[in-house]
Amino acid sequence: MRPIRPTLAARRGRSARRRLSPVLAAASIATALALTATACGPDDGDAAARASESADIGGSGGAGSDGKIVIPDELKDKLKERGFDLDKWRGGEWKNWDRDKWLREAKDFVNPVIEGLWDQDRMRDAEEPPEKPVDDEQNWDDAGVSDPTPAPVEARAVNTPYGDNAPTSGKLFFDGPEGSMVCSATVVQDPAHPGKSNMVWTAGHCVHAGKKGGWYRNLAFVPSYNNEGLSTAGLETAAKEQVAPHGVWWADWGQTSQQWISQGASTGGQGAPYDFAVIHVTPEKGGDGTSLEETVGGALPVEFNAPETPRIASMTATGYPAAPPFDGQKMYQCQDKPGRLSVKADDPSMYRVGCTMTGGSSGGGWVATGQDGEPALVSNTSIGPVKAGWLAGPRLGEVAEGVYDGVSKKFANK
Repeated sequence: MRPIRPTLAARRGRSARRRLSPVLAAASIATALALTATACGPDDGDAAARASESADIGGSGGAGSDGKIVIPDELKDKLKERGFDLDKWRGGEWKNWDRDKWLREAKDFVNPVIEGLWDQDRMRDAEEPPEKPVDDEQNWDDAGVSDPTPAPVEARAVNTPYGDNAPTSGKLFFDGPEGSMVCSATVVQDPAHPGKSNMVWTAGHCVHAGKKGGWYRNLAFVPSYNNEGLSTAGLETAAKEQVAPHGVWWADWGQTSQQWISQGASTGGQGAPYDFAVIHVTPEKGGDGTSLEETVGGALPVEFNAPETPRIASMTATGYPAAPPFDGQKMYQCQDKPGRLSVKADDPSMYRVGCTMTGGSSGGGWVATGQDGEPALVSNTSIGPVKAGWLAGPRLGEVAEGVYDGVSKKFANK
């Protein structure tokens, strides 16, 4: 078994994947739980340089009189406290992944907007490279809690337009030491702003690399990415309105569990029961004050006391799988009755469903009927095996609720 990882790569990734042997290609299902550090590719730098030549950066999306993003004083001070020069950051210093520069503590999250960085090409070309396989059978100390491995459930394509059929789902883009990466994510309700949420749920490994790394950079959410379900070739000539019909929404704050920060790892399932995160977002170009929830037409409630698996008839997992045989450009879903998976006897058990989705689906929401009879988010994709056939996600409890409430309260008066 291996964790499903955030899907990686710069533009070089597409050609590199075509050169893979069939064995390597089959082995490259996403490792969900964090990543190792190498340098960014040169093409990523070119895209960032082009964006930074014509854009200022900011943290709250406010637009100045010249139309450029204004950096709030609070964010300027925070960056300076962490030793960052704003002009250098805008010019590409964000690509410095030296251990001393990679912020990792919960309080350290910063994500200045770089307008235009996530253009159509950069979004389209974020995909997964080959990576080391992990055995399907893991020697976990589950105290006999885990249910039998579920039968695979074939992922089915979501009907287009996605905005009509899965309006709260989308893709999360971000940068790490290995280049551009993608996960999936879901718009969720904000108790402090009913009907006007700017909160997004995803996996912890999609925002933070875990115990051997820090916060990822340039996190941006695109709801209903590729709304019309165009092919990869079709996306090469598509207008940005087709690729990002509701625009690009940058994270201005993010939180994950302290367990993920201290325990999360790229193999073995470490930290998986706490592999969840919430980000607060703002439109790239400032917007007119319309919230993300109002923009997409809805937001899911989150249920933190969902019942044990025998009492749940079915769960639906949604995401943008990117490892073969998928290409990361289209939205898929799996529906199955969940079972239990335990990776460590001392940690909460996880939900597990049969599903053939692969890397890139990490962070995507799992929806079940809530206690009020309406759909609710009850988990997110976290880990899966080398040979795609099932996915597992954390069972949300007090720790997850604390993360969720923390983000909501931070913006309660804003």
